[in-house]
Amino acid sequence: MVGIRKYFELVRFSHTVFALPFALASMAVAASANRGWPGWRTFLLILAAMVCARTAAMGFNRIVDRRLDALNPRTAQRHLPTGSVEVPGAWWLVIGAAAGLIGVTWFINPLCFYLSPVALLVVFFYSFTKRFTDFSHVFLGLSLGIAPLGAWLAVRGQFDWPPCVLAGAVVFWLVGFDIIYATQDYEFDKSQGLHSLPARLGIAGSLQTAQAAHGVTAVLLLAFGLISHLRVPYYFGLATILVCLVTQHVLARKQDPVSLNAAFFRMNAIISTVFLGAVVVDVVWR
Repeated sequence: MVGIRKYFELVRFSHTVFALPFALASMAVAASANRGWPGWRTFLLILAAMVCARTAAMGFNRIVDRRLDALNPRTAQRHLPTGSVEVPGAWWLVIGAAAGLIGVTWFINPLCFYLSPVALLVVFFYSFTKRFTDFSHVFLGLSLGIAPLGAWLAVRGQFDWPPCVLAGAVVFWLVGFDIIYATQDYEFDKSQGLHSLPARLGIAGSLQTAQAAHGVTAVLLLAFGLISHLRVPYYFGLATILVCLVTQHVLARKQDPVSLNAAFFRMNAIISTVFLGAVVVDVVWR
């Protein structure tokens, strides 16, 4: 059990709470004709696909970044730099999760199956971006933005505007809070020649960019509600999300580890959970 727990910690399984609620909310809207429920089979397949995709992505990122993590005081105690998880074991986890994603999508529908290697390519590519572009945050956003698109395709088997708008909201939401989180590594990134918006713009400039990204998030979440014909429960949830976004930026200005971790994990966990709850209540109430 201890060994299994280390692998869960390696891929920060608890952070699944960020993307998964948006995928499930997209699923609920796609299945709105059936009160938001696509059936147990589709639900469990979406859940399995999400877990596999995120495990593969995070495991691959930890492998690619293990030498940089060893040099960074903030990340030096992670499992691969300390050797508490061996690199071959991490590779087997990534390979198994990637194969699991492709296998799961085979049982969903042909479109999801054919697109699964593309999804893996996107989430793996992110791990290299900080080495050559200041916009690595955007690529991480794209990796999470796949989640609501994939869930919609699993239910309906075709693209439509609501999941595309929601994917855009997720991208900008992620860009904003990843920039905030990256301010912790401003000095390290500069010293190692790594790319990020904080390294390029400085702390103040990058926090302003994060605010702008979250402003776009708010607009896109409003647009998602409108084009999905959501009603009062959704907009109550959206108001709560806006308060959380503002609180996140107030905490980020303090630039201390406790505040940054609260801004990163606590606020964003609340945002994703409230979003899912508001969508489900709205769809069921209708």
